[in-house]
Amino acid sequence: MLVFWRAFLVSAVFASSVLARPHARLRHPKKWAKKLAHLEVLAESEDSQTPVEFSTTAKAPKENIFISLTDDEAAAVISFLHKQPALNLTATANATAWDNAIEVIDLVQPNKTDALAFLDHNEPAPPRYALARIAFGATQHPYLQDFIVGPLPITNASTYASLDWQTTSGSSKIRNFNPDDDLVTEWNLKVTKTVADIVLDLLNGTVTGSDDDDFDIFGIDPLWQEEIDGKQRTILWNTYWRFPSGDAAIFDGETLLPQGLFFKSDITGRDSSKWKVLGWLYGGIFYETTAKFRKAWKSEGFVKYELNMPSAWIGTDRTGDALPADTLSPPVAVQPSGRRFAVDEAQKYVEWMDFSFYFTFTRDTGLRLFDIKYRGERIIYELGLQEAIAHYAGNDPVQSGTSYMDTFYGFGPYAFELAPGFDCPTYATYLNSTFHAAELSTTHRNNICLFESDPGYLMQRHTTSAYLAVTKNVVFTMRSVSTVGNYDYNFDYNFMLDGTIEIVVRASGYIQSAYYAKNDEYGYRIHDGLSGSMHDHALNWKVDMDILGTKNTFVKHKVVPVQVKYPWSNHTRSTMKVERVRVENENEGKLNWPANGGAMFIVENSDELNKYGEPRGYKIAPSRGGAGMYLTIQESSNLLKSQGFATHGLYVSKQKDTEVRASHANNDYDPGHPIIDFDKYFDGESINQTDIVLWVNLGMHHVPHTGDLPNTVFTSAQAAFLITPHNYFLHDTSRVTRQMLRIDYNSSGVQLVNQFGANQPDGMVNLTALQNNYHDYEGDVAVRKFPYDPLHPFNNTESIV
Repeated sequence: MLVFWRAFLVSAVFASSVLARPHARLRHPKKWAKKLAHLEVLAESEDSQTPVEFSTTAKAPKENIFISLTDDEAAAVISFLHKQPALNLTATANATAWDNAIEVIDLVQPNKTDALAFLDHNEPAPPRYALARIAFGATQHPYLQDFIVGPLPITNASTYASLDWQTTSGSSKIRNFNPDDDLVTEWNLKVTKTVADIVLDLLNGTVTGSDDDDFDIFGIDPLWQEEIDGKQRTILWNTYWRFPSGDAAIFDGETLLPQGLFFKSDITGRDSSKWKVLGWLYGGIFYETTAKFRKAWKSEGFVKYELNMPSAWIGTDRTGDALPADTLSPPVAVQPSGRRFAVDEAQKYVEWMDFSFYFTFTRDTGLRLFDIKYRGERIIYELGLQEAIAHYAGNDPVQSGTSYMDTFYGFGPYAFELAPGFDCPTYATYLNSTFHAAELSTTHRNNICLFESDPGYLMQRHTTSAYLAVTKNVVFTMRSVSTVGNYDYNFDYNFMLDGTIEIVVRASGYIQSAYYAKNDEYGYRIHDGLSGSMHDHALNWKVDMDILGTKNTFVKHKVVPVQVKYPWSNHTRSTMKVERVRVENENEGKLNWPANGGAMFIVENSDELNKYGEPRGYKIAPSRGGAGMYLTIQESSNLLKSQGFATHGLYVSKQKDTEVRASHANNDYDPGHPIIDFDKYFDGESINQTDIVLWVNLGMHHVPHTGDLPNTVFTSAQAAFLITPHNYFLHDTSRVTRQMLRIDYNSSGVQLVNQFGANQPDGMVNLTALQNNYHDYEGDVAVRKFPYDPLHPFNNTESIV
């Protein structure tokens, strides 16, 4: 059998090379045989050695200055703020909409200038400061404001001040035009009571405020500010969503159950007795008053549309005929030699192969990575999510008026516990994270995982009729998942043996759908009474790259068609060249990925050339799905001045300690007057050989189809980009790994097997030990996305919508 395999391998490889390249000049395999005849068959590499002892516990070389606040630090900050008479704070547990209360406590990340002095020049660690986000409700004109508190630990020398210097508006204050969530709920019930008979007739249900209501009522996000009769008014559009019931009651598929009836309200001010109903919409017809709506409903010929009802179709449980052999266990990944990376859990520091980095966790954006080094050189100072927009469209005002900015809700509070064997491999290392909000310190158990994996394809491969050379592609992944409302976002940071980093986002969960009537141009009809609501996802990442220092330049290497008359040719030839173009200033720093992949985007250090005279750098490139995706709607009626980071695929700006984020969690309160207007970062400054920051978008244009029921799946809803070496090294750095193989052979058989000292897995695998006890899963408290009460963000609910 062995002789047959050898002969088959030789003939197959030789035949395939001839067929693949019929005009290639091939050396005859007998010549290779003579060259290799003197080599012996080896069972292992000549440089094989006894494995060195490896510790899975790392020791961070420096204190993690980016690490989240401890419980004690957060408690001290809260206590300090309660002692400040000017703030007039009420304990969050007792606060009403008319009180001042603390929303969020987090870390103010140190200025990069101070951080680098500590990391690179042995200067003292920069002092720690806390961010305190406070909702001021004890006023007729409620607002929110960010404060910087410190230094920490809290002492008599600690102070607080408005965190204005991290804004573009000049103030961290922002108006809250909808502070009274309880009043809005009462208003919705009051309005519905006036049309209870119509609701019963058209929707076959009731809303009274009781536990057995058939419908939930919620609507647009963010609220609209409209001028009516010369005055600025706060406008809310609401609609009815049926609660899942019967066999579907356990599932939070409420966003699959819109009912097609809408009402418009003027909710300006805090006196709900002055609020007004401004009209009703049903079947694409707008009625300016409740009386006109009632009259039309009673009239002959009034059209009633098909009901959108819940049943088992919204559930995610298994259904249908069983697949053959599907009860058998699928392949299982194992870690035969134990963990091959090291973690300092206390300092939130990780080492894997030639990579090292620190990480932290925040309320607004969840997981963030800092000081990413490869082979001892920093390549990225900061890497992390900035904002996630879901911008909808439709023929009704709720779909048209919905443009979620998800940091408003936060990715940190909803980064729930992961399920071993499903979310991550069973052998993964699981870590906890903590965030501080509503005067609570909440720890998510096992919500970050770290693991190595084989992605199912090789790092390198080449075969001739004389040898086979292959290298395993081992990938190290840091993963977290945040369930923000109806969507579950899976975030991966993948590290690869050649120095590449890949950033991946995937989306699953329930779509927010639309009622089918008159919605043909905005999506497909996907169920009885249901249309898939088209929307754009745009998620922005900050990538603060430092290539051989902070003096960097962004260049485009374009592949361009040209006509060239060469001295050796009698005719002009059609060919192509590489055209190198610098992005000289911030005005040129708003970019889109070129059509046909016709350019490479590179961050280089123009002063650091390799031995061949080429600037050393790292390339930014699309990897999968909607890399570089941006919003279709360039001037959103909903987002106004808060969408500046989502109108292009990629941005390049000059790094400034005052320009920290692309967005702000409170922009949603007043998107026309945001705390951070990203467009203001771009004011024409030179970005040639200076400290630059990239802002990269991922996402997708999502027009839901029947395959999105009951949930959108990760396989199609994903996007990623790569950060990969470009003329940075003189060769492929993955050659250093021992996880490779070379087989030399000829017609006589295998002459050499070189495994380069890698130990092969041996022993027995205890499959029972890989089984998980899912009764240990602790889950997390959830938040209702509609409506959202920032003073009480941790309600125990049966559904996450």
